[in-house]
Amino acid sequence: MSEETLAELVAELPDDLRRQALTHSSWTEVRAESYERFAYLGDSVLALAVARTLIERFPGVDAGGLTKIHNQAVSGVSCAEVGRELGVPEMLRGNEPGDMPVGIPAEVLLSGERPLPEATEALIGACFLAFGFERTAAAVRGAFGPRIEHAAETRVDFKSALQEMLARRRLRVSYEVTGESGPPHRRKFEVAAIVDSERVGEGEGRSKKAAEQAAAEQALQQFGD
Repeated sequence: MSEETLAELVAELPDDLRRQALTHSSWTEVRAESYERFAYLGDSVLALAVARTLIERFPGVDAGGLTKIHNQAVSGVSCAEVGRELGVPEMLRGNEPGDMPVGIPAEVLLSGERPLPEATEALIGACFLAFGFERTAAAVRGAFGPRIEHAAETRVDFKSALQEMLARRRLRVSYEVTGESGPPHRRKFEVAAIVDSERVGEGEGRSKKAAEQAAAEQALQQFGD
C-alpha cells in the first residue's frame, strides 16, 4: 500500500478541523479559534518529521550540516511552495466569511509573506490531530521531500563531511573517474570514492565535482550504517 499524500490527508480532514485550519484571526471574534494554534502545532510536527527524515537520510552528516538542511527545508518559502501545491490559496478564499465587515480579505492576506505558510502549517497540525503523527509525518515527508533534496544539494558539502569523518579514523579518501559518456555539451561523469584501495561510494554528475559529491554522499551513508 502506497503512502498517503498530504493532499489526501487534508481532503479527509473533519470539517471542524479543516475550517479552523483555514480561519485567519481577523475572521473570528475568538482568536484561539483561528488557525494560529494549529499552526503552532503543525510547525512542531513538520520540524520533527523532517528532522527524523534527515537523521535517516544523511547518517554521516554532523548536527551543523543537518541544521542547515533542516532550516531551508522547513522555511517559510518551502511551506508556501507546498501550500500552493496543496491549493491552500484557493482553500483560504473558499473559507473567507461572506459577511465580513472588519476581517482582512483573503486576497490581501495572500499578498503577505506569513499567512500562506502559516495556513499550511495549520493544516499539518490539523492532520496530526485527526490522524496521528505517523500518518501525518509520512505525508509530510513526501510533500517536503523535494525541498529536503534541494536543501541538501545546496547546503551540504559531502566531500568535506566525508573527509572530516575519515580524518577522525585516520583514513583518507581519493576520487577516481571511472567513466565518461555523452556529447561534449552534455557530458556525464562517473566517479568512485576510494578508501584504502576500496571503493566506498560511486556517483555520477554533469561535472567531475558533482560526481565526486554524489560518490561522497554514498560513502557517508555506507560509513554511517
